[in-house]
Formats: sequence, structure tokens, C-alpha cells
Amino acid sequence: MQYRLQGIVIRSMDYGEGNKIITLFTREQGKMSIVARGAKKVKSRFGSTVQLFTLGDFSFFKSGQLGTLNHAEIVEAFHKLREDLHLAANASYLAELTDRMLGDQEGQPYLFEQLKGSFHALLEGKDMQIVVHLYEMKMMMHAGYMPELEQCVICGSKGEAVSFSVGLGGILCETCRLRDPQAIALTPGALKLLRIFVQTDVRRLGQIDVKPQTKALLKQILRAYFDTHAGLRLKSRDFLDQMDRYEI
Repeated sequence: MQYRLQGIVIRSMDYGEGNKIITLFTREQGKMSIVARGAKKVKSRFGSTVQLFTLGDFSFFKSGQLGTLNHAEIVEAFHKLREDLHLAANASYLAELTDRMLGDQEGQPYLFEQLKGSFHALLEGKDMQIVVHLYEMKMMMHAGYMPELEQCVICGSKGEAVSFSVGLGGILCETCRLRDPQAIALTPGALKLLRIFVQTDVRRLGQIDVKPQTKALLKQILRAYFDTHAGLRLKSRDFLDQMDRYEI
């Protein structure tokens, strides 16, 4: 079958002497993997279009598991994401997260726009950690791992939340907080931001000034929650953690 789709390159790997296999995240068909023959050659017509993060219009024939690229045109190169180490590391994490959490040919127009919007937000100088957390929440909602953030996960109380239970999957009130000794103490500011991550379209994200202590707490909560409920080991996240440790 012949396809002509707009997609974002979320993975690119060498294949044979001169070829590449790229994974596209498309609006209508979700993830699709295709071979770009000769893409590694210096004068290849596909060289720039198959680079990671590129948004393009792709024409390809697909009859089995892999398609064959016939034509590609760049819509947005997002080249600055590849030129800055911190931007590249965060964009790589978003791309790998998408690749690992979506099934093949699972159309997700909203998530497609959120990924594209996240790339724009990174380029616009929005807080990288906030952009990443917002997209992480969208992916967890899609995968069915949405945490309970509106009422106590045990008693249903909508009173003040004082902690977050990773294992139980949501907030705890003062009365129930001792039911999970490992629950993470929660501040009102952190809870407000967690709710913002659920409700906000990344394309409408403004400049948010978040205290370092709050950002550290958000990272602790979301990392622990993701590891417990999604259980994926991502190389790009390991690199982000390494950058944080050594302040690259």
C-alpha cells in the first residue's frame, strides 16, 4: 500500500552499508517504520529528511513490516534541537518515550500535536523540565496510568492532600497518609503543577517560574510513578540523569 503522511522522525538507525531505518510518528497512522535506501551516502536525497526530530511529508510503499521510502520533504527541520546538548537530550527522551509507549500504526492525532508542540516549546526557551513532565503526563494518560490527583485515593476525600502514594497511584489526605509509609510528602505548589500537567495543552504553555525545590519534588514523584507503573528503562532518561549529576 502506498502512503503519503506527515510524520516526525522519532528513531533513526543504520541499516546495512548505506541505508537507514527510520521510525515515524504520524498523525493518522501512528508509528511506522520505513527503510530509506542510500540515506547514509553523502549525496543522498534523503540525508537531511531522515534526521532525528525532523517533521516532514513522507511518501512510502508498505506491504509488510517495513515500508520503503520513495519521497520526503522537510516541513520543519528542528535542527536546533540537534545542535544544543541539553535540547537534544530532552528531545531524545520525548522521542524515545513516544517510541516505547505507542504501538505500531496506532493513530494518535492529539499526541502527535503534543510532541510537535513540545519540540516548539523547547526551542522557545520554555523550562525544559516542565515541558518534559507535561508530555510525560500525556503519555501516562494515554497508556492508562493516570494518577488520582483530585481526591484521596483511599477514602475519596477532596480535602487537603498531604502526600502522594506511588504504589497506590494518587494523593492521600491527612487521615490516610499513614496507610502508605513510603508516600512522598506533597506541597500545594507541586500538586497544582501536577494538575496543570493533566489539563494543559503544551501548545498553550506559557513561561512558568518554578522553584528548584518544587521541580526536584515533581521529578521525584513522576520518576518513581513512571518506574512503578510503566516499568520502562529508557537510555535517553539515563543520559538526562547523568547530565543532572555532573551538571553538563
